[in-house]
Formats: sequence, structure tokens, C-alpha cells
Amino acid sequence: MEVITSPGVTEPQFSLLPGTDSKLGKTSGGGGMNWFYWALLSAGFAGLTAILAKIGTTGVEPNLATAIRTSVVLVLAWGVTLAGGAPRLDLVSGRAMIALVFSGLATGLSWLCYFRALHLGQASSVAPVDKLSVVFTMVLAATLLGEPLTWRHACGGSLITLGAVLIVWK
Repeated sequence: MEVITSPGVTEPQFSLLPGTDSKLGKTSGGGGMNWFYWALLSAGFAGLTAILAKIGTTGVEPNLATAIRTSVVLVLAWGVTLAGGAPRLDLVSGRAMIALVFSGLATGLSWLCYFRALHLGQASSVAPVDKLSVVFTMVLAATLLGEPLTWRHACGGSLITLGAVLIVWK
């Protein structure tokens, strides 16, 4: 069984061997690393982000803290993009640009809410609730993108939700 991951690109659905030519192990476009390893790095940096953001919001108004963080992200993202050569904005379709603009707005709102929550609560409680975004993403991907929502998704999403509830339950 194959899954379409990008227009015209198909990959096998599952492999237990990361680093092989499979959905989990495909290395194209990642500098020798597949999506799974990039996702693990993302999770690690997100965990570090929560701790540094909690420290950074101590005695600092959360919206200002978010603006400082966002400025750093802006410089970093453009730096990485420009280091790869001249960006071809003309290749970005109108539909893609609109989606990216709304994605940016959603990201900004998420970060403002996240920093306010970190300012008011403990990072060890805020971060797990924030990770409910995984469950929201699975439901939205199924609803808006037509991605399959399998029993694995349902079990995993339920465990994530249960974990968040257990951590914040008083």
C-alpha cells in the first residue's frame, strides 16, 4: 500500500528500519536525514524552547517576550533561506502564499497564547497541554486534507489527551 506525500510522489506506508528507502526512512531532501530524525530534532528543540521561554518570561511582559523571540526566528529563517541561494518567490503560488500567511497568523496567535500560559503557569504543565495540538492536527488533517484517521491515530491521540489531562489534573 502506498501513500501520496506530495503531488506525484509515492512512498511505501511503513518500515521498522529508519534510514531505509521507506516512508519512515526516506532520506531525500533532508541532507541525509529522513523526516523522522528532523521531527525528533524539532521535538527536542521545542522542549528546550519551553524551558528557555519560561525563563525568558520571568519578569517580562509575555507579548514583548513573544516579539523578541519572533524577531530571532525571523532573522534565523531568512538567514537559512538566503544561505541556500536566492529565494524564488515567483515560484510560490497565490494559494500557497495565502496558506503561508494564514499559517503565520496562526503561529503568531499560538505563540502569544503559549507565552502568556508560560508566564502564568509551570512549563511542565503548559507544554503537555500545548502538545494537544498534535491531536488537533490529526483531526484537522483528516477533515481538511483528507488524510486517513486510523485506529493508530485514535489510540495515539487518546493517549496524548489522557497524558495532558493526567498532568494538569489537580
